[in-house]
Amino acid sequence: MRASEIMVSPVKSITPEATIEEAVEMLLSMHVSGAPVVDADGRLVGVISEADFLHRAELGTSKRKPRWIEFLLGPGESAEAYVMSHGRKVGDIMTREVVSVNVAASLNEVVDVMERRKIKRLPVVSGDQLVGIISRSDLLRALSKTLVASKAAAGEISDQAILDRLMAELKEQGFASPKSLEVTVDRGVVTLKGEIFDERQRPALIVAAENIPGVTRVVDQLTWIEPFSGMSINNARGF
Repeated sequence: MRASEIMVSPVKSITPEATIEEAVEMLLSMHVSGAPVVDADGRLVGVISEADFLHRAELGTSKRKPRWIEFLLGPGESAEAYVMSHGRKVGDIMTREVVSVNVAASLNEVVDVMERRKIKRLPVVSGDQLVGIISRSDLLRALSKTLVASKAAAGEISDQAILDRLMAELKEQGFASPKSLEVTVDRGVVTLKGEIFDERQRPALIVAAENIPGVTRVVDQLTWIEPFSGMSINNARGF
């Protein structure tokens, strides 16, 4: 999947010339925590969010450093803080360093940016033009569609295909050697037998089997070999 496939478009945006009253009303009416800011040509120039309104003079929450710190640091920071707490236009208080992704970005890139920058809403651009926006809820909707499609295709998969896919997944992930396992599939029911040497392998093997389309149940008959004593412990269970 690409960003273009899950983004919301067109995007409700605001201009730098809009008043802070208009920005607050828009965020409240849309029930969102932030919105992109675009210029007259549709170029993404900033983002306005709830965080930009935390230290407002109207609320009595504006911040000011002690005089001696202002003296050491110079007037710049105080001037910047004053604009943030007293500015009347969106352009005065918006965040100008905008994090965005290209319309062709993969979902892996989208999630990576969201995690690294700790953001919930990500503007999508084509060149310098804003074309969409992706939120975490959009990722959830994409996941829901994928799960539904996976269930719809499950009836077409044979037991042998299930087995082949599971063994390929285990080989790729590497947390358990297929050679130490005996896996069988009968009418969608996967039975796991063999030895594991770390109890954390058990849920990973079960999850790997459950994720294969067509699997209806997983029977756990794995034996845990305690690595220090060599004792065999069978915690077999079915799901």
